Amino acid sequence: MIASHLLAYYLAELHHDQVQKVDRYLYHLRLPEETLMDVSKRFRQEMDRGLGRDTNPTAAVKMLPTFVRSTPDGTESGDFLALDLGGTNFRVLLVKVSANGKQRVEMENQIYAIPESLMRGSGTELFDHIAECLANFLEKLGIKDKKLPLGFTFSFPCQQTKLDESILVSWTKGFKSSGVEGQDVVSLLRNAIRRRRREWEDFDIDIVAVINDTVGTMMTCGYDDHHCEIGLIVGTGTNACYMEEMRHLELVEGDEGRMCVNMEWGAFGDDGALDDLRTDFDREIDAGSLNPGKQLFEKMISGMYMGELVRLILVKMAREGIVFQGHTTPDLLATGHFQTSFVSAIENEKDNEGLLSAERILKDLGLNPSPEDCVTTQRVCQIVSTRAAHLCAASLAAVLRQIRDNKAAERLRTTIGVDGSVYKNHPQFARRLHKMVRRLVPDCDVRFLRSEDGSGKGAAMVTAVAYRLAKQQAERQSILDTLRLGREQLVAVKRRLLEEMTRGLARETHSSAAVKMLPTYVRSTPDGTERGDFLALDLGGTNFRVLLVRVRQGRRRGVEMHNKIYAIPQDLMQGTGEELFDHIVHCIADFLEYMGMRGVSLPLGFTFSFPCHQTRLNQGILLKWTKGFRASGCEGEDVVTLLKDAIHRHEEFDLDVVAVVNDTVGTMMTCGYDDPRCEVGLIVGTGTNACYMEEMRNVELVEGNAGLMCINMEWGAFGDQGELDEFCTEFDRLVDERSSNPGKQRYEKMISGMYLGEIVRNVLLDFTAKGLLFRGKLSERLKTRGIFETKFLSQIESDRLALRQVRTILQHLGLTSSTCEDSILVKEVCSVVSRRAAQLCGAGLAAVVDKIRQNRNLNHLQVTVGVDGTLYKLHPHFSTVLRETLRDLAPQCEVTLVQSEDGSGKGAALITAVACRLREAGL
Repeated sequence: MIASHLLAYYLAELHHDQVQKVDRYLYHLRLPEETLMDVSKRFRQEMDRGLGRDTNPTAAVKMLPTFVRSTPDGTESGDFLALDLGGTNFRVLLVKVSANGKQRVEMENQIYAIPESLMRGSGTELFDHIAECLANFLEKLGIKDKKLPLGFTFSFPCQQTKLDESILVSWTKGFKSSGVEGQDVVSLLRNAIRRRRREWEDFDIDIVAVINDTVGTMMTCGYDDHHCEIGLIVGTGTNACYMEEMRHLELVEGDEGRMCVNMEWGAFGDDGALDDLRTDFDREIDAGSLNPGKQLFEKMISGMYMGELVRLILVKMAREGIVFQGHTTPDLLATGHFQTSFVSAIENEKDNEGLLSAERILKDLGLNPSPEDCVTTQRVCQIVSTRAAHLCAASLAAVLRQIRDNKAAERLRTTIGVDGSVYKNHPQFARRLHKMVRRLVPDCDVRFLRSEDGSGKGAAMVTAVAYRLAKQQAERQSILDTLRLGREQLVAVKRRLLEEMTRGLARETHSSAAVKMLPTYVRSTPDGTERGDFLALDLGGTNFRVLLVRVRQGRRRGVEMHNKIYAIPQDLMQGTGEELFDHIVHCIADFLEYMGMRGVSLPLGFTFSFPCHQTRLNQGILLKWTKGFRASGCEGEDVVTLLKDAIHRHEEFDLDVVAVVNDTVGTMMTCGYDDPRCEVGLIVGTGTNACYMEEMRNVELVEGNAGLMCINMEWGAFGDQGELDEFCTEFDRLVDERSSNPGKQRYEKMISGMYLGEIVRNVLLDFTAKGLLFRGKLSERLKTRGIFETKFLSQIESDRLALRQVRTILQHLGLTSSTCEDSILVKEVCSVVSRRAAQLCGAGLAAVVDKIRQNRNLNHLQVTVGVDGTLYKLHPHFSTVLRETLRDLAPQCEVTLVQSEDGSGKGAALITAVACRLREAGL
């Protein structure tokens, strides 16, 4: 017992001493964590260079676009073929993917040989052979009559230009087939299949994608784990790929969504970026390789070189008398005789298996190793494989940081799909890699998932995803096409609105017209001679404003405004009319006191934003309260009289109520003060409306033919008699049916901010129910009417908003698992809905300006439109689309659109100022 204990102690001490000696000897190969962090930073810089259009040509890490735009989402299903060509044998696979409640993949495959004569013959013969083998495989399985989609794994250096187009740069692995380099391998395969079809009336297939095995690894794992967005191979060679934001991929057009980037990271260091870390052993390996100066990172990591690196170290140590008593053997000196599989065997720590393997391997190399030699050899293997794992971890850490930054996530949760003999077979490599990754990026929760047949199943998964995307895209577009309007349809909208305008103006047809064309009794726009102090009262909600507006002439021409906001308590909104108007007058008195104008009598313009019937400028009969008001004794009464009665009860001041106006007319007048050509007002906000200066001869509801009068169109009701039925979609009908006024304001419901978000919400619900969005999973919040606010459209469509911010909005709606692809689709739906709204508004405005031009018998009209409303002002593209539509549908009109400033306040005062000017002139 004592003897065996002493022996164990002796062996442990021996092991410890030898390990320390080797560690000192190979300290350059042992990289501290600070150095690995620095390597990670260098690699991140190389990634940026590879992604940039200007820096890519000189970048070592090429960051090649693969045109794979999505990982599996679990809804893929169908039968797919895969062709795996990368050596003297190739495989054909049938991959059956099912998603009916339970994801499952079944595979059948056949291996075919490629004779050496074909590897070195003509490309035509090579691809004809592949087509023949494909035919044989299909015939064996009895599926020759099916046109199945195929994914093509082609493991040779290629430049990819589309998902289904890949140009062979150069043959490797002993292939020399003529006429293939510089050609698209997918086209060559398609041509071979066509030749066979012509000769044999044989099978046909749809080649959807060409990929490399790294991408296949990511896609295979992505099917089982939807968080997988990185692929890693550490085997004979090494490479990685990951899903990058399109906005960073300058080599490809477009900046929305993601695309898988094939990093080709084995070339990291080819520009000297790793020179300070490369040892003499690394340089010796590189000098003796087939590609000196190339793939330097790969030569420090991969299985092709790991065993050779150990051999070179052992040779040097032997020559220096550190091991093998200074002896070498021909086998130890022969390149390639120390295989990477030996490294894996020697590092097996189970029951001293590794040391026993070391002894056996060294003896097979003709050596007579001592126990110290075996320990030394094991430690050399450990240092070499640990460096490889840690360098791999450093570059992976850079990729993880890139993805985390792309998502602006405090913590990243992601999965890395991994394949390759070193990762799978080496007993310690995976553990060391995982541990170091977690140390370098502690804010990333990383799962490593072993891939199963990335080059076969992976190619089929890329094809399955591409097929799913294409099928879903076609279905989505057919739905969105119902919301897209062509020019003929917009011309029809313009024509029908012109007809309705004429009906609304005519005495006989006015009562039955949808567009009421109400006279406002505003007979002139500002001419610049207006001057004086005016009060404006703006009542349209739970708050109201009192304004003092000073209009100046001459050198100091301009408008100066002072205002104060007052609340209307709920009990007054629903009390008596007397109490409501007494409160308004009390607030006016307070404002005059506040401005030091107590007792002053001023002309007043009253913006009263409730449905009214006007028979003169200073009269407005309230038809119906809206917006929560229910004050009794007001409906059917003139609001000017109610206001004057309250002023007389107050007995502190008197006011000359000159005009009752709505905000659309105020918008036109505000802009008209600065631009005498302004004869149209437009509001596109919560609601929509327009007004314009019409010839009095056409306004049959008002006596007189001379001059002009502003017409409040109330165009939101256009379509209430079926004029827009053929342009309404199922989504418009849903919004209308569930609104507070079904069948009313149909035009407004297709244009204005109150309804656009609801149209979008209904489209999203439809897409989700059909499995075209959010993986078919609805959130309860999205089912809530009105939850998708129109402001979300403006935010989502902003060019400055990254997709991650779109996802933030979706998460607010309870869609916590939405993907990047979902964000793109939501953005497209918003864009289609808002574009249609802008086009419909543009068609309506084209009708208005063309009416003015026709009234005046002009070939060309110059006119300005004053515009207000949150949708017009805040939406990033609405105004642009409106202008484009207007130019197209009214080419004889040169229209300037000017944003209005406070149409309901300043505009009311200016209407009052114009009315006072006309009154003073006796007009």
